Amino acid sequence: MKISNQCSVFSVQYSMKKRALMIAIILVSLMFSLTAENKPRATVKKNDVEAPELTEKAEKAIDRGLKYLIASQNPDGSWSSAEGSGYAIAGTSLGLMAFMAEGHFPGFGKYGKQLDRAKKYLLKRTKDSPTGAMGVKMYEIGLYTIAMSELWGMTSDPDDNKEIQKALERVVQIILRSQNPLGGWRYAPRPDAGQDTSVTATVFVSLASAREAGILIPDGTIKRLTSYLRDQAFDEQKGGFGYQGKGYTIACTAGGTYAAQLAGHRDTEWVQAALNTLENDPKIFSTKDNGYFYYSHYYAMQAMVQAGEERYAKWYPKIRDMLINLQQANGSWKNMAKKKDYPHKTAMAIIILGTPNRYIPIYQR
Repeated sequence: MKISNQCSVFSVQYSMKKRALMIAIILVSLMFSLTAENKPRATVKKNDVEAPELTEKAEKAIDRGLKYLIASQNPDGSWSSAEGSGYAIAGTSLGLMAFMAEGHFPGFGKYGKQLDRAKKYLLKRTKDSPTGAMGVKMYEIGLYTIAMSELWGMTSDPDDNKEIQKALERVVQIILRSQNPLGGWRYAPRPDAGQDTSVTATVFVSLASAREAGILIPDGTIKRLTSYLRDQAFDEQKGGFGYQGKGYTIACTAGGTYAAQLAGHRDTEWVQAALNTLENDPKIFSTKDNGYFYYSHYYAMQAMVQAGEERYAKWYPKIRDMLINLQQANGSWKNMAKKKDYPHKTAMAIIILGTPNRYIPIYQR
């Protein structure tokens, strides 16, 4: 692997040390949580802003959600839609991410065996794929890439870590080759497949996660992504991002904002305008009017984290309380998708609720 002046690189050696330190921090945190008194956590004051931490109700909701995922895991270690084996790459990737966001990793702790099975499922699918393109759409490829990025160096099996590295490097190359000349991505892993903001956000967040893990991402890729978001998808009059071309949808504005922040544009006028639009749109908290409720809040929550403690402190309690109320008796979250039952809602709800933990680097500021 050559290091070019045109590439942004995070040292792999530094990344692995950072991840080893993270495991130590997680283990110490778990030790303290087992010995601490069973009381709701207080808020933490940062820069004169009280950043909310997990409440007792939120912790219980997360615990019920994780137990539901364990109970609904398929025998082969995967998670898929309620309709069968559909979207198993996306479901398994998100399932692993939900546990990792709570400090649980394959081979460690009470969920170690189940998470190890999920990891091995993804690695088997990787070996079975002649191209390395995982899943049926770029959505799945993106989520798979995030899962591989966060798994790398965080499992108990050194051999699996080597396989994860190979898989991650392979899928990143597929993503890089699939970028449209105008800067975005669409459903198929081909540069001539077109582009839309929803897929583009998912894919670029995965590249940012891979970059955080130590994979080279060319500066040109980021520049083209920025050009797509700023010049083709962002609507100055509406203050948001459109699905294809200028306009405004809640989900695309949430995803586009987060992707733009990760591309280095947190303080630009257009990103700040998109944040303001999200904050002032009452429909985003409506399960009736926001048809892609979990998807849009998954990105909106992380966009508010990137926007700073003040915005995060105002946003998190609202979605936290909504998610607690939306959880079903079996620990899962209600399906409000307009079409099929996708295997994302419970995992995404857990990740959103667990935002104060910020164990996963891509969810940190």
